[in-house]
Parts: sequence; C-alpha cells; structure tokens
Amino acid sequence: MTGYDVAIVGAGMAGASLAAAIGTRARVLLIEAEDAPGYHATGRSAAFWSETYGGPGVQPLTTASGPFLQAGGFLDPLGALHIGRTKDAAAGDAFLADFAGSGIALDRVDPARRIPGLRPEWTLGIAEPSSTYIDVAALHAQYLALARRAGAALVTSAPLHMASRQGGAWVLQAGGATCRADILVNAAGAWADAIACLAGAAPIGVQPYRRTMIQLLTDPPAPADLPLVVDIAGGFYFKPTADGRVWLSPHDETACAPCDAQPEDLDVALAIDRLEQVVDWRVTKVERRWAGLRSFAPDRLPVYGFDARVPGFFWCAGQGGFGIQTAPAAAALAAGLLLGCAPDPSVAAIDPARYAPDRLVALA
Repeated sequence: MTGYDVAIVGAGMAGASLAAAIGTRARVLLIEAEDAPGYHATGRSAAFWSETYGGPGVQPLTTASGPFLQAGGFLDPLGALHIGRTKDAAAGDAFLADFAGSGIALDRVDPARRIPGLRPEWTLGIAEPSSTYIDVAALHAQYLALARRAGAALVTSAPLHMASRQGGAWVLQAGGATCRADILVNAAGAWADAIACLAGAAPIGVQPYRRTMIQLLTDPPAPADLPLVVDIAGGFYFKPTADGRVWLSPHDETACAPCDAQPEDLDVALAIDRLEQVVDWRVTKVERRWAGLRSFAPDRLPVYGFDARVPGFFWCAGQGGFGIQTAPAAAALAAGLLLGCAPDPSVAAIDPARYAPDRLVALA
C-alpha cells in the first residue's frame, strides 16, 4: 500500500497551492474526483483581485497575497469602482469604515467620470485603484507544476470512497486505489462537509451557493479603461474584457447541494435587467453563461487548521469567492499549521486563530 505524509482531497486552487507550499517537505498525494483539476470553482472564477472583496476578515490574506501574484505576473491593472444611489449612502459609509486603517486606498469619486452612459441616479462612487485582473488558469497551472516538481503525486477521476483512521494513519480508497497517509487535508470546496463526514469528523456548516456569470456584447462596447464596477448594495458587478466585452454577475447567492452548477435563465435575465438599470448600453448578445459554487462557513471566513476531535484531519475549506485571490497567503498560513513550523514571513502578522475550525463549534 503506497504511503504518503499528506493526502489532499481536492486539486483546485486550495489543494494545488497547499501541495506546492509543502511539497518539498512532505510526500504529498493530491486526490481529485473530476477528470481534471479545477473543474468547479477554480475554473469558473470571475477572475479579479480586490483587497476589499470578502470583507475585512479576508482582507489580510488578500493583501498578503499581492506581492507573490504581482511578482509572478498574474495580475494586470484594472481598478475597481464601488457605486450606489442616494439611498445607499449608509452602505458606502460602512464600507469605508470597514477598511479604515487597512492601508487600502479608497477615495470618493464621481462615478459618471469613469462609467460612460451611467444613469443619473448613480451618484455614489468609491474608487479602489489597487484592484486588478488575475490570470486564474496560469496561477492554478503554476501551483500544479510546482507541486509536481516537488514530487507530489496527482490522481484524477478518483472520488474518495473511504477514509478510515487505522494505527495512527489514514487508510484511503479513492477511485480504484488504496493508500495510506499520516494527514488527510480536506480541500474539497463545496464537498468539504461531505468529506468530513466520510472521515468521521463533524461537519462545520460549509454551504455552497450558486453564482451566475454571463459574457455580453453591448452597444456601445465596454470601454477598454472601464474598471470593475461593483454595486455597494450587493446587487451586481461587471468588468470589461480586453476585446470590449462585459463579464456580468447579478451577485446571486442561491443555496444548493454540491453539484456541477449550471446557470438559471431567471438569473441571467436578472443580471441583464440590473445592468440596464445602471447604464444606457444596449445588450446585443449573450455570448456565454456559466455558474460556479462559492462555499462559505457560517461566519463567512475561511477554515484552516487541524480538527480538534479527529486526529490527523486538517481543514482547508470555506473560501467562498475569495479563494483564488488569497491562495498564496492561505497556502503559506496552512502550510505552517500543517507542518508545525514557523509561519512564512509573508503571513507572520496574520493570526491563524481567526480561521481555526474550532471557532465554528459554537455555530454548529
């Protein structure tokens, strides 16, 4: 029976980045249920990096990830503009208060100067110039390559069928193979609670939510210098593509079971309706539509650390829609916890206790 130090269930961004972070210091197996890694949340990202996305509890991880992503060439300039109407003034004030002292540059601006065709009632604007595009596919591919070069093994089309703690190690059956591992990492995204139950751990309430995205052609075309535009009240966001198209989401959150998420016609129509309430552009064609799952713990913070009740079971889950933009820092933080070593300097100032699974016991 093949033996490993660490078996990671899930080879999306969370699992791949952690495998890359520990691969030179442990024998690692990546177990992926799908035919290829990144099929679900990783492959369906809206592909932007924003320090405010996910809220102030997530921001330290996003900010700490910035230098790695920038140095690797994974980020391109974009900028973000949070907009609202008069009735959203309190939401704008709360947004600024949430990030006061964070070091993020946030400035009140006239949104009509940045968004051509903006309808006159949208008068509130807060610019976040540090926001960027992020090359999700390239980042995921690099993590998989780094893990492979470090000696990590990857098996695909191998859903985990059994996880049993025997003699101080895990005996795992995935696909048609059996192996042993000292530590089992739950990086299964929307399936995190199901994997926990399979391993005899208590679920912590990780809930998947469907999020819809569509790609549009508009008349006039979206200008090349359009920023990421985000409704301060949480009703939509949209961003330009390099060829004048628009990626648009109605910011929907529909609770569902773990699945291969597909877009609903109603959510696509809702997205277009909300866009037309913001700008006077005419939608000429819906070119693509897709949906992904964003999976959250009850308090909307990610979960990193060993389960206090099940030896050798490590959580790396609940990363919502921010798992990609926080991946470098999250992997560094989780690697230190998993290996029991000093944290990487990039995350030394982040308290891992705020993301520990034990905090959720009272919420279960």
